[in-house]
Amino acid sequence: MKDDNFLRANNAQHLWHPMGHPGDMRAHAPTIITGAEGSSIVDIDGHKTVDGVGGLWCVNLGYSNDRVKDAIAKQLYELPYYSAFAGTSNPTAIEASYVVREFFAEDGMARVFFTSGGSDSVETCLRLARQYHRLRGEPTRTKFLSLKKGYHGTHFGGASVNGNNRFRTAYEPLLAGCFHLPSPYPYRNPFHETDPAKLAQNIAAAMEDEIAFQGAGTIAAFIMEPIQGAGGVIVPDASFMKLMREICDKHGILMISDEVITGFGRTGSWSGARHWGVQPDMMSTAKGITSAYFPVGAALMSEKVAEVFETSDEAGGIFHGYTYSAHPVGAAAVTACLEETLRLDTKTNAAARGKQLYEGMLGLQQKYDIIGDVRGGEGLMTGVEIVSDKAAKTPMDMATMKRIHKTAYEAGAMVRLGMNNILMSPPLVITEGEVQTMIDALDKGFAAA
Repeated sequence: MKDDNFLRANNAQHLWHPMGHPGDMRAHAPTIITGAEGSSIVDIDGHKTVDGVGGLWCVNLGYSNDRVKDAIAKQLYELPYYSAFAGTSNPTAIEASYVVREFFAEDGMARVFFTSGGSDSVETCLRLARQYHRLRGEPTRTKFLSLKKGYHGTHFGGASVNGNNRFRTAYEPLLAGCFHLPSPYPYRNPFHETDPAKLAQNIAAAMEDEIAFQGAGTIAAFIMEPIQGAGGVIVPDASFMKLMREICDKHGILMISDEVITGFGRTGSWSGARHWGVQPDMMSTAKGITSAYFPVGAALMSEKVAEVFETSDEAGGIFHGYTYSAHPVGAAAVTACLEETLRLDTKTNAAARGKQLYEGMLGLQQKYDIIGDVRGGEGLMTGVEIVSDKAAKTPMDMATMKRIHKTAYEAGAMVRLGMNNILMSPPLVITEGEVQTMIDALDKGFAAA
């Protein structure tokens, strides 16, 4: 590896970073992370912090799981790669598909299509949803419904169903036939409804109205996150996902549960859909499937969907896929990671530490008027919305948000900014003491603002 002087001199000079302005990255060099252990990261200056972002909602097992690392290393020497396109397979992919299917059997999932990540998985679900209806003799079902504030990746399909204009406007026009319903966001919504249960009913009525306007026979699928992550950790009422499921069933619309963030224990349950007591028709997954030790995702299909494909004529061929679908090294990482996830029972720790973090933020809300809203309490994901005027709910300016972020980092916690929201999704193996470090660091960050 090049020395520190080389790294500092070349930081952001040649590498364009996702989700950032290239000029800003050059002007304000990114933090260089050089090491990690457990639930903490270390930067190039030797400064150690608790990773309150969990990499990017993904390092569920922390950075020091040797069983996953060893499985990857072993597979690299046995078979580093071979294609899984029709006609060939590999042992680790076969085993991983079985393990993933078993993991999500309670959610009604029956088949697995491996991808390279979350955006790929969403794209796969959207494409196969259209093909499903075509195979059933309803080729007019091509449209998609989703929620505002939702995040579904960066491919053209995913960006089209995204509910945040930051990921859309620079790339429009996007996929036609995508329509957005209000978010189950009590703090800000067009109904001015603060009761989550009543808000759920309002959105259900809006969905029925949109379906009537579009025509049920034109809609392929409805996609949602069980808890909206990047949109600000927006936790719906417990009735919400069930209401959406009932409406989808009523009108013959497939439900896609985007579990890229909420899968594998993040919600305190093994899936977000299971957390709310719903069985979707499809799931998109990634992140926790390998705890980010290798880039893997998966699109999962229910028996209902699988049967249509498997009993069809040649039109049921899936002419879609990725070079690294069912990559043998990635598949080895999947199996090892899910074995560790179950062995460590990460969902139980996620529930306990999530409650601690959420309650800690509620305590800080009583202390600081700039905290407009605190969201979470369902597993280990918390959002804190910062405002300059609490009564008017005026979003805080970015200069102040960056000051909070910088101060918290210096005090020992890496968190993520989502406009005027602070987003936290630490490793599911984080300790009670490390969560307290995050709370204390943010206390100092809010004081600095």
